[in-house]
Amino acid sequence: MDRSELESRISNDTSPVFAARELLRESYNADAEAFRQGADVRALVHARANTIDKVLRLIWNRYPFSRSSDIALVAVGGYGRGELHPHSDIDLLILTRHGIEEAWQDDLGAFITLLWDLKLDIGHSVRSMEECLSSARQDITILTNLLETRTIAGPDGLRAELSELVYSDEVSSDRDYFLAKREEQQQRHKKYGDTEYNLEPNVKGSPGALRDIQTIGWITKRHFGLQNIADLTRFSILTEEEHQILHQGETFLWQLRYGLQLIADRNENRLLFDHQRALAEMLGYKDEGKRLGVELMMQSYYRTVLALAELADVILQYYDEAIIGEGSEDEIRPLNKRFQIRNLYIEAINNQVFAYAPYAIMEIFVLMAQHPEIKGIRATTIRSLRAHRHLIDDAFRSDLAVTTLFMELLRTPHALDQTLSAMKKYNVLGRYLPEFGQIIGQMQHDLFHIYTVDAHTMRVIRNMARLNSTDVRNEYPLASRLIHRLPKLETLFIAGLYHDVAKGRGGDHSELGAIDAEAFCERHHLSERDTQLVSWLVENHLLMSMTAQRKDISDPDIIQAFARAMPSQAHLDYLYILTVCDISATNPKLWNTWRASLLRQLYIEAKRALRRGTDTPVDRQAWIRATREEARQILHAQNMTDKQIDPIWETVDEDYFLQDSTVDIAWQTAAIIRHGDNPDPLVLIRDTRGGPTDGYSQIIIYMKDRVALFAATTAVLEQLNLNIVDARINSSEGPHSISSYVVLDEQGQPLGVDPARKERVRKRLIEELDDPEDYPDIIHRRTPRQLKHFAFPTEVTFSNDTINQRTVMEVITPDRPGLLARIGQVLLEHRVRLTNAKIATLGERVEDVFFITDEHGEPLRDPGVCQALQQDLCKMLDDIQ
Repeated sequence: MDRSELESRISNDTSPVFAARELLRESYNADAEAFRQGADVRALVHARANTIDKVLRLIWNRYPFSRSSDIALVAVGGYGRGELHPHSDIDLLILTRHGIEEAWQDDLGAFITLLWDLKLDIGHSVRSMEECLSSARQDITILTNLLETRTIAGPDGLRAELSELVYSDEVSSDRDYFLAKREEQQQRHKKYGDTEYNLEPNVKGSPGALRDIQTIGWITKRHFGLQNIADLTRFSILTEEEHQILHQGETFLWQLRYGLQLIADRNENRLLFDHQRALAEMLGYKDEGKRLGVELMMQSYYRTVLALAELADVILQYYDEAIIGEGSEDEIRPLNKRFQIRNLYIEAINNQVFAYAPYAIMEIFVLMAQHPEIKGIRATTIRSLRAHRHLIDDAFRSDLAVTTLFMELLRTPHALDQTLSAMKKYNVLGRYLPEFGQIIGQMQHDLFHIYTVDAHTMRVIRNMARLNSTDVRNEYPLASRLIHRLPKLETLFIAGLYHDVAKGRGGDHSELGAIDAEAFCERHHLSERDTQLVSWLVENHLLMSMTAQRKDISDPDIIQAFARAMPSQAHLDYLYILTVCDISATNPKLWNTWRASLLRQLYIEAKRALRRGTDTPVDRQAWIRATREEARQILHAQNMTDKQIDPIWETVDEDYFLQDSTVDIAWQTAAIIRHGDNPDPLVLIRDTRGGPTDGYSQIIIYMKDRVALFAATTAVLEQLNLNIVDARINSSEGPHSISSYVVLDEQGQPLGVDPARKERVRKRLIEELDDPEDYPDIIHRRTPRQLKHFAFPTEVTFSNDTINQRTVMEVITPDRPGLLARIGQVLLEHRVRLTNAKIATLGERVEDVFFITDEHGEPLRDPGVCQALQQDLCKMLDDIQ
């Protein structure tokens, strides 16, 4: 049937449901196909509303009440604007003059039921004129919906009369409405972390997204009585360029939302990982070099909402002055010949300041840094800044006045990240540093890097600036002490600004970034010494974290090699602070007390190595002898005898005396002596010395050696929802083994915060590990939704540690429940002994390092054995669902 026949059947058939569904289905499919073929999304959004209008009108007109002049069917909200995406809510108001007449009740019930039968996502209310006004006075959301109305069926005069009343001060004053919508926006932004940058943003509600555009529209309609934002150009509130930014930004967001709802087949506004790749493909984004099409799409999104957020600031600030500040006298304070503060906003003395003094583009941000009372830049000055940004060219970048001002900015004690973020927001930083401009909005499609590169960089700078305050001493105790020893903070800030600036270009971003950093330093006239320090920091910014997280830092040779890479103690201090600020700005879940303790241990040991000289070889035997002697003295003080101590120490290998402190060795030995001949496993659990503030728990297990012990223990710990961050299995010559696990709970806290849980963990381990016949099954939990979308093949690589006579096996694989237990199972099947493990989960990506030997304690020298182990591990891990 053609459309006209379907419309006829909707009007005339006894039951219009079939014809209405068919018309809606055909229209939906035609619009979806048109979208995929590149049709104008604006036309499709309005066409969808027109189709719904037609169907509703035909159904409405079937009922006798439709001929009354006292009732109308009115579209409100987004539908009232004539905008409908494929699965958008259809908000309807059945408006009556005085209330529902008794004769209408049954027919109205049938009308609503019929709409439900059509499976439309209808939101409806039935209100009289007075009820609408009463509800609007009490609820800002209802008032907002009533600002945007269209008559679908019935007399339009009824809606027009309501609209006139709704726009009057009788319902809400201009001032009250503005304040309510601004508060509503602030709360919504807070919900999304006050950032445009989210891994899975909401194209409707996130900062800078569609709701911000709509908020501008609502305030505009209430203030001016306008129905179209474009009309603001008549009032000189929006320039033509700004209107284009709004229009193009909204169109782009509509494309994302339209395609997203087609893919999800529901009213979905979240750009979930589940849909991002398919949406990028639908919109025509292709991979470019090493950058994925989905990453390019998301960069377009982030840059769009950043521009929209900037514009929203300008417009809402205008309304603030026009509505809130109306009638009040301005408070003006001069700063210099070019700038003044008006009502706590900085403004140019006139709009030509940037034209005759381009360096003022940089100066305004220096003044903001020097005057923390300034709330922001005044709207007129933002516009002038935008109009003159084209002056930021190579000549501007090399101007001594400009480079001097930028260095002054870096040296000014203030919240540097806020000033740099403002420069980025107004597209000054990206123009002044073109290499930084390339990374604005650049994301990496994974769960580890939860911020775009530029947002991460700002967080690094923020962490650095915060180290000077007293409120972070507990969070970063060592870094907050070292920051005061650095001779020049600006060199640290520059390294932070450039450490990731070359991401996405291909090649080693550390090496490429070092070249860019060196060029920056030369252009800004830093000394050769400072230039070399900054370049070295950028090139080596991953060295400390990789050493701490992927190497055995209890090994004196590892410490010696790391210290040898430090040109001086100052380099070590700078690198430690940069590393701490970088890790904690990458992902809130990544920075925990375990990583903090690893970095602190590496720093302290490297500092000792630098003091004694990196050319002095480490005497491992002397180290072991000293450790044993110190631990023995502690045990003697506890009335332990050599006759009790020696039988235990004779069964452990030398590495045992390299990996733990003497206090830990004495604590473990004393517990084993007290345990005596008890056949049950000995399980010790304690938080690290220093108490819960040190932040992780250590579990020691002493029991008869079992071949499946690692697989069984990790299975139990994972069943108990404990995150394993480090594991050591001591190679023993006797019947017993000593294994050590460092764990955190699911909130990243040590077990000491919940003593009862600590005891439950201890009892469960004893119960599960005392009999090999009862070893627990590997856990089988469903893989979380987000992880499913980042599948990649497992990589297993081997290298031999000739100094310690062991093989280093690195496993890179998607994170999955039960992962460690499965790895332990494969090692068991190949008769491979595990002596140590470094566990690192980076978002969806696991990068674990295992130190292994054959059953005789020798490295794996047979390539065939390594190949077979590699194949079985890959098969086992890649088959996990």
